[in-house]
This record gives sequence, C-alpha cells and structure tokens, in this order.
Amino acid sequence: MRTLSLADAVALIPDGASLMIGGFMAVGTPECIVDELVRQGRRDLTVIGNDTAMPGVGIGKLVRAHLVKKAIVSHIGLNPETQQQMIAGELEVDLVPQGTLIERIRAGGFGLGGILTATGVGTIVEEGKQKVTVAGKEYLVEPALRADFALVHAFMADYLGNLAYALTGRNFNPVIAMAADTVIVAVDNVVPVGLISPDHVITPAPLVDYLIAQS
Repeated sequence: MRTLSLADAVALIPDGASLMIGGFMAVGTPECIVDELVRQGRRDLTVIGNDTAMPGVGIGKLVRAHLVKKAIVSHIGLNPETQQQMIAGELEVDLVPQGTLIERIRAGGFGLGGILTATGVGTIVEEGKQKVTVAGKEYLVEPALRADFALVHAFMADYLGNLAYALTGRNFNPVIAMAADTVIVAVDNVVPVGLISPDHVITPAPLVDYLIAQS
C-alpha cells in the first residue's frame, strides 16, 4: 500500500477505464476522488455502482460532466440527467437487479466466472442470456463483474491500509475492493496500526493499493 496525493492517485486512471464506485445514493461515495476525476477530465468511463445518485452529487457529478460512456447500475437514482443522456443516446445504461449486481461483483472478487439466479427468468431480462436448469428450476447465467479500479470511501484506515467503515457508508465499498485490479481509497481518519480492532477491520490491507488522506 502506498499513500498518494489526490491528484496523483487520479492521474493513474486513464480515459476509457472501468471504475467501480462505492456508495448508495452517494452515501459512502469517495466524493473527493469523483471531484478530481471531473477536474482532470477523465472521459469515456465505464462506471459500475449501485446508482447514479442525483445531479451534481456522487456519480451524478461524472454524469453531469458527460464523462461516463456506460453505467452498470441497479437504478439511475434520482437523476434526470442520466435519463436525459440515456434518451439522447449519449450514455449507455445497463440496469441490473440490485441483488444480481452485487453478487456479480462478489463473484468477480472471489474469482468465479459468474452466478446463477432465478431473478429475471421469464422476463425481458433473460433475452440473450444463457439459461441452465438445476434440480428442475431454471436459472440465468450472469457473468462476474470486475473493473480496472475500485474507488472506495472508508471512515478509518491504519498506516498499513486496513479499513473500517461507518454505518451505511459501508454498503458496496468492501465488495468492490475485492473486484478491481487497483483499489484507491479516500479515508476520513488515518490512525496508527493497532488502533483498529481486528474485529472491526472490514477490508484488510493487502487489498488496498493507494490511500488518500482527506485534508
């Protein structure tokens, strides 16, 4: 794990990268990293997250700046700007049932090829997808999801990079930290090793590549 400035950490992310971004309606989203992505003008991004939040908030900042080429989300949030860009053909949105989405990400983190789910069988969701029958019941084969980068927000980190989260800010963050090639973390509090109880470590240090301390 290395500590980098915010600008240097975001400079690692090229145009066209795939990003998993933590948060649920922007709660638990690393806002400072999103702001820096906008400032540096990273373009043609594929964003994987729960939602696109709201205009000018969380992932919504990337949408407003027209930096997102494709969003893989369970819903667009309360964001009419995402809807407008979808209708205009400027932004591709892949809507995935929320449980299916998080399990596809989890599968990516655990090195699995995908998951079997009954969600969507017999609906428009199954179009173009492989189906298998297990014990007489049909399931859709949903491929695992991984990304080039996971952008994570944590409440606390120690000097090694062990992470703890606060309340609902935990949401998608621990799962995406396992499913990306490079993990960049914005953290509110950095403490000496040993101050985070082992029982409270949710994301262990070996998963964290870069840590940004909030100023």
